[in-house]
Amino acid sequence: MSGRKKSSPKLVAENRYSSGKEKQIKRSQKRQKKVPVIEEPVKQGNIFSRTIRWIIRTIFKLMWRFIWRGALIVSTMITIGIGFFYLELPKPEALLDGRARGSVTLLDHKNDVFAWRGDQFGGAIDSKSVSQHLHNAIIATEDKRFYSHFGLSPRGIASAVRINLIEGRGPLSGHGGSTITQQSAKLLCLGVPFDARQWKTERDYEGDCREGSLWRKLKEAAYSVAMEMRYSKEEILTIYLNRAFLGAGARGFEAAAQRYFGKSASDVSISEAAMLAGLLVAPSRYAPTNNLTRSQDRAQLIIGLMEEQNFLSPEEATHARANPAALSAAAQAKSGGYFADWVMQSGPSFFTRNTTEDVIIKTTLDQSIQKAAEDSLNFVFENQVREGSKAQVAIVVMSADGAVRAMVGGRKSIVSGAFNRASQALRQTGSAFKPFVYAAAFEMGYEPYDLVDDTPLTLEIPGSGSWSPKNYSGEFKGTVTLVDAFKDSLNIPAVRLSEAIGRDTVRNVAAGFGLGTDLAKGPAIALGASESTLIEMTGAYAGILNGGSSVTPYGLQELRFLGEKTPVMGASGGIGKRIVQEKAAMQLMFLMQQVVLSGTGHRAAMRDWEVAGKTGTTQAARDAWFIGFTADYVTGVWMGYDNNTPLSGVTGGGLPADIWKEIMVRIHENDAPKQLPINLSNTQNNKKFRGLQHEIHSPRNPIEKLLMKLIGLN
Repeated sequence: MSGRKKSSPKLVAENRYSSGKEKQIKRSQKRQKKVPVIEEPVKQGNIFSRTIRWIIRTIFKLMWRFIWRGALIVSTMITIGIGFFYLELPKPEALLDGRARGSVTLLDHKNDVFAWRGDQFGGAIDSKSVSQHLHNAIIATEDKRFYSHFGLSPRGIASAVRINLIEGRGPLSGHGGSTITQQSAKLLCLGVPFDARQWKTERDYEGDCREGSLWRKLKEAAYSVAMEMRYSKEEILTIYLNRAFLGAGARGFEAAAQRYFGKSASDVSISEAAMLAGLLVAPSRYAPTNNLTRSQDRAQLIIGLMEEQNFLSPEEATHARANPAALSAAAQAKSGGYFADWVMQSGPSFFTRNTTEDVIIKTTLDQSIQKAAEDSLNFVFENQVREGSKAQVAIVVMSADGAVRAMVGGRKSIVSGAFNRASQALRQTGSAFKPFVYAAAFEMGYEPYDLVDDTPLTLEIPGSGSWSPKNYSGEFKGTVTLVDAFKDSLNIPAVRLSEAIGRDTVRNVAAGFGLGTDLAKGPAIALGASESTLIEMTGAYAGILNGGSSVTPYGLQELRFLGEKTPVMGASGGIGKRIVQEKAAMQLMFLMQQVVLSGTGHRAAMRDWEVAGKTGTTQAARDAWFIGFTADYVTGVWMGYDNNTPLSGVTGGGLPADIWKEIMVRIHENDAPKQLPINLSNTQNNKKFRGLQHEIHSPRNPIEKLLMKLIGLN
């Protein structure tokens, strides 16, 4: 082989292009047609199976087209919604207090909180000012990926759908897998404010906000993403902290912390924070004021979640479990519900029931007296009444000026919005009305030891025929003094006295003491045929204790707006005009004292204390009353059935007097005995002579009345 290197061909113009011959060959190759290879067809089964496969393929093709087009439409709608909501969202500060109405906080006479009404808002808080324990408890419980998602949690939604299907519900019913952002969107009702013209109540409005349709879920998703774009995570959490409902009327964690623990949300402990966070799943069910044990058990689960997510050390979790949260003294009291409802109803609606402001009301309630009334009622029923009795009881305790110190509207004491038998139940008063017959008589000059006939009496009533009243015992005692007639609650002497002084006189005196103007027209007015409420009757008796002046019972002592020191209104009642002279009131008190000393109300007698009162039992024992007073307080007790079923073996001098005494003994337990304001020395010293001043006999016939009038003896 030669060692000489072979030279490369020169690059000349003719060599840059293929020869014409080559081009022809290529063109000829292109013109050649490929001969197709004929293969044996693969057998695809019979015509039926081929048809089925074709149908399935067609369905899948249609479904795919529907899905991707539907997804495109939905995505477009969500995108548009996100943009719309983003532009509409206000500053976060404007979203913290979303209540349509204000709240009412009720204080007792010592300025201690005892009840709340309306939606409470404790004041704006933010995610940085609350207790770190509360912050962590909420994240651990509601949304552990809160700081990493974009407002929606696909994992959470998928898990919720799976759980709902397993539990036999619809995919969107029950568990929602909602993030804190989504929950905040719901609390904001997707930006739709409450309009009283569209929704009758806030409950209807909130129900619409929680509607769970697919369309609603899509709007909620768009709103949530818009919130994530518009606000920071801390701002979203702040909205949630202020808007969440936590039971017992508390809106927001600040209100809840104050309501249950009497402290700010910035100061709650681990166990308190866990209890508050545990309320979110079911506020009413887990509210500690409803069932403290159930709420504490729920809090234990929250502490476990906090430990699992490293928000708590094992030592901190153990300590929190060993020291569960407890209610504040105010939350524990659970009393005064009937009284609070009565104050709310009796006060101006624009300051109470329909207030748009947060209102503070100082009341006349004495919580120690309220507790004495409730405990006394329970004690008597547990020890003296057969188990299972459906009989109801109402109690009112007030001062002589009408300031109500306690109220029980039924045997169930922990109530809100319940029927109040103390202020709402109109019942026949029976012999409890008789003091006002005697008050009218004393005002007209009669004396305690004047004489009256307790003998058979028949009166003709126009349009009704004859009427013959009977004594409860069915017996007659002949001629008796007014003192004896009153303390033994004799019916016939009361009717004779009423007829002697005139029914209109009795009616006017009773109305003056606050028993209304719709009183019975016939002679039965003397026997309490008219109806009244317990609070009206107790207020009328207070008028006797204060010396004969009318009384308007009241519970509202002072009303002011939250944050203001100057009241916008003062006491709503008190002592009014004089109805009878002080002497007449003292004479009546003297008679009422004898009722307790030796009459029908002897079971109400208190050792070392002077007591005055009156029993009352209506026809067939459908109502039993005892109303009486010491020098300090007037207390009224009513007993009966809501359906007017007669009481069995109960009169006003029985169980009502027992309950009354139990209450008064507890109230005066640490007080020095006082005397009643009675000064009748002249009357008592000359009783044997004054007994002849007036003799009240059977009404004379018309001719005799005319003759007596003509000669000036009538």
